[in-house]
Amino acid sequence: MTYQIPPPVPYFVGREREQALAATAVAERDGERDGERAGERERAGESRPLLFALSALGGTGKTELAFRLARTLRSRHPDGVLYVDLDDLRRGGVVEVTDALGDLLGSLGVEPEWLKPSFKARCKQYWTKTDGKSLVIVVDNARYAAEVVPLLPASGDSVVIATSHGPLYDLENGAAIDLALPPLDPSDAMELLRSIAGDARLAAEPEAADRLVRLCCGLPAALHVAGRWIRRHTRSPLPRLIDELTAELHGKGIPMVEVLWDAAYRGLGPEAALLYRMLPGIPGTSFTPEAATAILGRGRIAADRALEELETAGLLDTRDVSDTGDGRKRLPELLRAHARRRAGESTGEERAEWHLRIVRWLLRQAQRADRYAAGTRMTFADLVEPILGAPDVPFEDDEDVAANAAAWKERAFRWLETERHALYACVDLAYARGFDTEAAAFGEPLWTHYLDHPHYADGIEAFRTALAAAQRAGHIPLIVRMRCQLARPLWKQGEFAEAERELAQALSASRSLDESDRYRKLGASVVEFHGMLRSARGDWAAAAADFEASREVHRAIGNEYGAMLQTYRLGEAVAELGQLEWAAELLEEAHTEAGRLKRERLTARTGFALGGVLHRLGRGSAAHELYVAALDSARERGADHDEARILDALAVLAEEEGRTAEARGHREGARDIRLRNGLA
Repeated sequence: MTYQIPPPVPYFVGREREQALAATAVAERDGERDGERAGERERAGESRPLLFALSALGGTGKTELAFRLARTLRSRHPDGVLYVDLDDLRRGGVVEVTDALGDLLGSLGVEPEWLKPSFKARCKQYWTKTDGKSLVIVVDNARYAAEVVPLLPASGDSVVIATSHGPLYDLENGAAIDLALPPLDPSDAMELLRSIAGDARLAAEPEAADRLVRLCCGLPAALHVAGRWIRRHTRSPLPRLIDELTAELHGKGIPMVEVLWDAAYRGLGPEAALLYRMLPGIPGTSFTPEAATAILGRGRIAADRALEELETAGLLDTRDVSDTGDGRKRLPELLRAHARRRAGESTGEERAEWHLRIVRWLLRQAQRADRYAAGTRMTFADLVEPILGAPDVPFEDDEDVAANAAAWKERAFRWLETERHALYACVDLAYARGFDTEAAAFGEPLWTHYLDHPHYADGIEAFRTALAAAQRAGHIPLIVRMRCQLARPLWKQGEFAEAERELAQALSASRSLDESDRYRKLGASVVEFHGMLRSARGDWAAAAADFEASREVHRAIGNEYGAMLQTYRLGEAVAELGQLEWAAELLEEAHTEAGRLKRERLTARTGFALGGVLHRLGRGSAAHELYVAALDSARERGADHDEARILDALAVLAEEEGRTAEARGHREGARDIRLRNGLA
């Protein structure tokens, strides 16, 4: 079962009313307290999930309550507990809900190649995948009902818990159970403060303790900081500490939370205070100890000490906030805003230096991950040199490349996906700061991530920004490359005319480069992209001409892999045009060459394509042999998208040859794979 909720905080009090309301609603939904009403719902075919809408001001603990409810409901919902933070997907205040659906479908086991590209198609896929499931889904940091409604699963046995700072209006005709969270009442606030502080002074000096609770305004975020602050100042009389805080509150009119955080910040050592000011400069909503080390620039030991001091001061979430196993930490949004204000104590030049350090470090790691994940391929950005005081992410673990290449590749892909939000945000940060060389360079490793995880909105925005940066830097090869990369998600989203314009400009720019093999290869790549666009539009004759032209260039410069790939693409285009004998020759050539080059995936795919052409030519026995080899490869690689296509082809072949039971078995296997991936 997928379970994406972090471990509980050490201290949690109160919220009994909200938890009881939720428990009652779930019990009624399950028919445990009102069987007659449950039966009426079942007869009516009601399939809407139970939806809790938790709304409250920042610092009230709504996300932690959502996690607590999800943990409580876990045993009742055996199909998984999922989590999506919409702020992770927010760009310029807007969430691309299509990508949120993609993240949830991925959590439900749908491989990226099965994801439908359009919003409507992905909604249907999500409904199919969640139909009949019993899930708990936490949707964090929603701003509008329109961001939540498409994420509701198609099952009345599921529960959705949505958090927001204010009420979410227009939630499916009032289907939501609103749980507006007030601040903690004084008794619960005192209990939480005492649990965190563990200090006898609170019991010995009740008046001072009451004053402190009132100052915290019942906000758990403030109480956590106050409790840790008391633990750190064991020698100061409690009334005097509170007098200082009260004077600052009344003198400056600063909200209590800000006062407590200011007090905690002033108690930090120089390195911890510096790191705290730096942390908002790390793109994304979470960060690893390596990223903190990189931006601080004083080595891992110093960074670990500073992080530990921030956790002790209550200025950092103390939990490992993800299941990635990399010690990832989160600076909650209110604390991030406070740290940003404290960063104002540093000069603009200092902040620019921090940003450049983290941008270059993340770019270096992305380039290294790209090398491990995609192998040697055509790139044009210079590789970033090691960053002083900032160790690299350890993708490799020893020198035995042959034995461990697959493991290193998997780690690199996993790192790119885990750091996805930071990397995409880094393109914007670098461009805004004028780091054009770095902003453009990010487009290359993000291409490797995009191909494996096609988030269209992120891809379009990132490649557009990288293109603009390359234009400002005057880097023509990267301009050409980014236009090609931008064209693909555009045509995948049906924006054919805009994709055509990008490729036309890419081709024009490529002609201004010299005739070196490197740039001729880039030009051939542009022509290949053009052929792929024409294939997507169904213009197979024009596509075949593009693939043939690209193949001739690759042959001329001695690029065996490029020539093989274009031969494969040309063979498929020619087959679509009905020129089967020529298609068979081309695909046979591509299949043989892919095997010689030890390209397992392309060997299987060229074999499958060749099998399809031979089948149409009436050579069923040869086609069957190629299909079976491709099927074995797909299963070995875990490529269920390929497996389903091959099973379909085997079913047709078996049916034509009178093997109806075999055909039925193949169809059932393909159907099971599609159902597993949310497709009918």
